[in-house]
Amino acid sequence: MQPRHYERTSATIIGAGLGGLVLARVLSLHGIPVAVYEADPSPAARSQGGMLDIHDHNGQRALKAADLMDEFRAILLEGRQETRLLDRDGTVLFHQVDDGTGGNPEVQRGELRQILLDALPAGTVRWGHKATGVHRLAEGRYEVTFTGGASTVTNLLVGADGAWSRVRPLLSDATPSYIGRSFVETRLYDADTRHPATAKAVGGGTLCALDRDERGKWFVAHREKGGTLHAHLTLAKPLDWFTTIDFTDASAAAARIAEEFEGWAPELTPLIAAAETAPVLRPLYALPIGHRWSRVPGVTLLGDAAHLSAPDGEGANLAMLDGAELGQALAAHPDDLEAALTAYEQALFPRSARAAVVVAHNPTPEDLIDFFTGRSPGDR
Repeated sequence: MQPRHYERTSATIIGAGLGGLVLARVLSLHGIPVAVYEADPSPAARSQGGMLDIHDHNGQRALKAADLMDEFRAILLEGRQETRLLDRDGTVLFHQVDDGTGGNPEVQRGELRQILLDALPAGTVRWGHKATGVHRLAEGRYEVTFTGGASTVTNLLVGADGAWSRVRPLLSDATPSYIGRSFVETRLYDADTRHPATAKAVGGGTLCALDRDERGKWFVAHREKGGTLHAHLTLAKPLDWFTTIDFTDASAAAARIAEEFEGWAPELTPLIAAAETAPVLRPLYALPIGHRWSRVPGVTLLGDAAHLSAPDGEGANLAMLDGAELGQALAAHPDDLEAALTAYEQALFPRSARAAVVVAHNPTPEDLIDFFTGRSPGDR
């Protein structure tokens, strides 16, 4: 069978994450043809993660540009802005209730993504298209090839394809580097019934627990729907340390990670020792802070492809704002693609550089309280 060759589109987006979908939605609202190519075979092919706090200064701005605020409000989870900070012995160091006035309401990431998908014209997202190569052609065009031999040609190519972007090499030689710590992801189900002390410790929203004496060790847990507690355990260990753990043996891997948290409060350790899903290792990588590139005609990046950094609650929000601002720039310069991309990147570079240094590598309790409250260190 001959490989399919797709029609040339006005905008080609690689990656159907939140940032790429916001861009597609904004372009569609302005009547600009767009196609999104995604490696996953379907929207439900893999888990879309857990909770996201959508910030009023970036993520919500993006949703307003996408004209989806009503749909967003319909999926908000009440009470999830509650925040608790505990020492390893269970001592409460900080507690902020959700009084309904906070600017960072929580949603399930998968539900937010579905809102964006439902808002796009049928056929906008081409599922099962994993990019294998990107090539510059004559006259400012680009060809993207996919597994199986399909390809597409475009005058406007946007890399929204994450940390290991296939599009980034057209613009930059930068590659992500390991930041010296990793997440181990776990879940407890029906926690209010089966693990009530742990559910109480997490509270109604987000728990952060840390070891004052060993600052490279802490975890964050979120309350999801249905009494699910979703935890990310952080260990500041080299990658070689994790290779000694067989993560294909769920019980052995969980036991080994639990050893690192030995002596922690009994209401906290079930998030590790009693996890009801196999622990998932997620090494953390980042691009250089201040990553930027010289203007290359017809191509740009957004989200993690442009400014991958240590997790700090901003990644998804920034990706969505990138998508919204790129879409608005393209709509504002319908006859001058380079003017649109230049305007977008001039705002993108300083914004992403500022965001990359928000959270300390191994935070103290004071660092985390600053983060949760928006307090500056000088105000302590």
